[in-house]
Amino acid sequence: MDLTRIAPTDRQHIQKYSPVGFTVSGVEFAGPVLVFPQESLSWNADAPDSLLLNDVSAIIDRAGELDLCLLGCGNRMTRVEACVRQVLKDVGVSVEPMDTGAACRTFNVLLAEGRAVMAALFPPTEP
Repeated sequence: MDLTRIAPTDRQHIQKYSPVGFTVSGVEFAGPVLVFPQESLSWNADAPDSLLLNDVSAIIDRAGELDLCLLGCGNRMTRVEACVRQVLKDVGVSVEPMDTGAACRTFNVLLAEGRAVMAALFPPTEP
């Protein structure tokens, strides 16, 4: 799905998502992706409902720059393991799981508003 550009040009912007991956600020990513305000990274996580502490290490490393992580869970929201949620909370980052489309749209809007937000995204299994 294509998304309308509303973000400042000096920040990341999620342009498109599909079952294959994401286009962020003109760069295509196959599979899951971490989108921070200033950069995006391929993400080696398996599934949103089985995240491990190692899967969120890049988020923890940037915790001082963030206060919200939007977790795009694919086609529908799923629960985040309590230990992962607690570790992120302990470093000051709240996690909001939602379907991937909603996470992409919400990220673009919140980033345009200047919020300290990032998105951890799994592709949907259907367009």
